[in-house]
Amino acid sequence: QVQLVESGGGLVQTGGSLRLSCAASILIFSRPAMGWFRQAPGREREFVAAINWSGGSTSYADSVKGRFTISRDNAKNTMYLQMNSLKPEDTAVYYCAAGRTAMPAAFDSWGQGTQVTVLS
Repeated sequence: QVQLVESGGGLVQTGGSLRLSCAASILIFSRPAMGWFRQAPGREREFVAAINWSGGSTSYADSVKGRFTISRDNAKNTMYLQMNSLKPEDTAVYYCAAGRTAMPAAFDSWGQGTQVTVLS
């Protein structure tokens, strides 16, 4: 049973924007932390951003700070990733995840992923 579903990926030019969404089951969305990870071809999956249940605490990878914004709407059981000033190196499959804490190693539930391709 799929409990995390990403959407919003696509093709965009360098400097453009995309907004990813992650719809989750109530059980998953009630986990202490939600986050976004990404995996580019030939590379390990890497942490992008995390947010706690209340939305009052967020964290970001250095590579996306100032460009990406993570948020959530608990009434809709949905998390978002607003991505601005996109670069070709942001090209990857983006995964949403849920975890026990906001530490990257604590995420243990994963979505199927959505492809983001930034054209140079």
